[in-house]
Amino acid sequence: MRHVFVETNWVVAYSAPAHQQVPAAAKLIADATDGQLKLYLPAPCLTEARHPLRTKYQPRTTADSLRRYLGWATREGRVNDDSAGIVRAVLDQYEASVSAELDEVDERLATIARHSGIEVFALSEAMLARAVELSTINLDLKPFDQAILAAVLVRAEQLRDLGADDVVFCELDGDLQPWDKNGRAKHPLTGLYDSAHLWVYGDFAMQSPVKRPTSPE
Repeated sequence: MRHVFVETNWVVAYSAPAHQQVPAAAKLIADATDGQLKLYLPAPCLTEARHPLRTKYQPRTTADSLRRYLGWATREGRVNDDSAGIVRAVLDQYEASVSAELDEVDERLATIARHSGIEVFALSEAMLARAVELSTINLDLKPFDQAILAAVLVRAEQLRDLGADDVVFCELDGDLQPWDKNGRAKHPLTGLYDSAHLWVYGDFAMQSPVKRPTSPE
């Protein structure tokens, strides 16, 4: 079985309103439901995801901007009253639908925490100790990212010790990706992932970069 680590960006991509949900993020949880893979999520990521989910997708700003344009366009004769009425109805439906979904954010997060195919794990003493070790290395990471990296590395090593041979990390955050914007390896971050035998993908579809064959030990 493939063991797949995800973090906050996956929670946001999966829990976003339906029309903005990332299909590849949803497929990961569908595959976990079917038993094709196991997902691993550091518990603090659920808390961190709440703010962007409640703010990034608020419909009011977009809807009000379109309403102001519609009012101007109607007065200028660029849009007739019938068309304006249809657009206003769509905007009202859009705003009500998205607002209702955002009201269910806590339940969405709770569903992730309860999912049998997802291991939501708290930071252990070993992970906190690794975070301290990482603070002495020039990784140029924010404290939260440093803690998440430590959690993922330690849990990946534990899985490896238990015999798992296909352990990967879907990471869309450039700070935690082991390559720079030009595709060059970032050291010492690359070495940390390599030491944990943890392959990092830059997408939720697990297509890029192509995973290297596992070398026999």
